[in-house]
Amino acid sequence: MNFNQVLSGRRAVREYTTQAVNEKSIRHLIDCAVMAPNAVNQQPWAFIVIRDQALLDKISEETKNHVRAEKHETHHAGNFHTNLDDPSSNIFYHAPVLILISAIEAGPWIVQDCALAAENLMLSAYDQGLGSCWIGFAQSFLNSPRGKSLVQMPEGWVPAAPIIVGHAAHFPAPTPRIEPVIRWIG
Repeated sequence: MNFNQVLSGRRAVREYTTQAVNEKSIRHLIDCAVMAPNAVNQQPWAFIVIRDQALLDKISEETKNHVRAEKHETHHAGNFHTNLDDPSSNIFYHAPVLILISAIEAGPWIVQDCALAAENLMLSAYDQGLGSCWIGFAQSFLNSPRGKSLVQMPEGWVPAAPIIVGHAAHFPAPTPRIEPVIRWIG
């Protein structure tokens, strides 16, 4: 697969098989993630890999409670609240792996650095035939004392990008992209 195929084919996957992702594949994803550009070459990231399905289910349930308590309001709030209120829904879509990209300490560019690492990881996942999805709702809970405790996050680390990975039940069809606004100067 060439790079343009990877770029245009990667999608947020929300349906996974129960097939496990082996450690070698996960390590390859992380190796690709750390090749991301980052401010002043600080490479501020660390990775927590969770493959315990019972723990993922617990984090999902506690995240749903946390998000409902925070009363997140977005222009998609109706869709989200339907899922949050459904006891059978799982915010991780029963993916077998959560890779939580975190910064090892607070800093001015950690969000950008970790987001770039996450993009590399997700592109690499697709290139390997795996699905992935950034689970934004988990971020706030995983940054809470309870969330940090559940994932055994060391003191000072800052969770930035919760990415689920697994074998896709199917890859969603490409969606049309909106024509970008471009202002040419000069």
